[in-house]
Amino acid sequence: MHVRTLSPHEVTLHRELRLRALHDAPDSFGETFADVDAQPAAYWERLTRAVTEPADQVMFLACEGSDVIGVTYGLVDRERGDTGRVGGMWVDAAWRRRGVGRALLQEVVGWARSRGFTRLALWAPAHSAAAAALYSRAGFRATGARRPLPSNPAVSIVAMEADL
Repeated sequence: MHVRTLSPHEVTLHRELRLRALHDAPDSFGETFADVDAQPAAYWERLTRAVTEPADQVMFLACEGSDVIGVTYGLVDRERGDTGRVGGMWVDAAWRRRGVGRALLQEVVGWARSRGFTRLALWAPAHSAAAAALYSRAGFRATGARRPLPSNPAVSIVAMEADL
């Protein structure tokens, strides 16, 4: 397995990966499959530009050969200048519990440190013990903040942070 960043020309791949994640784990993301699937090409072009060079944010892809088996974003927290965010973490079900999530998080940590961030934050699905365990092992701790998942208010998400 190797981890790489999304390239600016990979707009279609970006869309396909996001839709795979939303289809596989609908209660783990703030968007619904139907809403994202309905977005026009211009939306995906803008989103891809926002996470590829020379953008200040990034999308990491975990790959086995030419297959993408996991993804995550390294995002800038627009409210706190010292904080980066982990977003959109997803690992293909066949590859879970095999170190893919850990490798993706390590890439985001490296990215955040290179940008001078002192903290990383994320929202995790409260119902996923596996996600909580992955983030806890990586040094994230619950902040106590909790809110409904925007795409399914019956499900909660919890805030977690790690000091770098």
